Amino acid sequence: MQVPHDTRNALETVVSLVNTLPEADGTDGLADVDALYGFARAHRMSGVGDLGPRDLRAVQDVRTRFAEVFAAAGPREVSRLLNELVAAAGTTPQLTDHDGYDWHVHYFAPDASMADHLAADCGMALAFIVVAGEQERLRRCEAPDCGHAFVDLSRNRSRRYCSSRTCGNRLHVAAYRARRREAAG
Repeated sequence: MQVPHDTRNALETVVSLVNTLPEADGTDGLADVDALYGFARAHRMSGVGDLGPRDLRAVQDVRTRFAEVFAAAGPREVSRLLNELVAAAGTTPQLTDHDGYDWHVHYFAPDASMADHLAADCGMALAFIVVAGEQERLRRCEAPDCGHAFVDLSRNRSRRYCSSRTCGNRLHVAAYRARRREAAG
């Protein structure tokens, strides 16, 4: 599946956002305003401006809504959730080329809050996945102790873990060791 650079960035951002939920590892990755600034810096979000507790609550709400998208049963439910998110964000598509990036589309107004920025751009990126008939690419890690969200952009839709380096490798090593113990016993 070919995904444009700006859409891929928005997909990575929404996955990171969902994975800040406490349910993933017991720690809220967006527990305070400093963490919110850190998230914005890590994802190179432009035009964020001053953030406060109200922004934090709004982004946490958007995060919860995106988690519902990853848990949704089918395209009708996903489309309903995404339509609500994108509409509430006051989507305003604009072509832009900034900070060394080639032309791409921002779906948020120039003065949008961080929550609206995330809801619009990330919501549209997920919408493109649904429109392409690829909703099954929106997944949760199959490692029993993980459950992180991810978007499977592999050619054959075969990715099972959020990270092959951590969860995938850990489970493969555990299976190997179990086979070795069985063979030795």
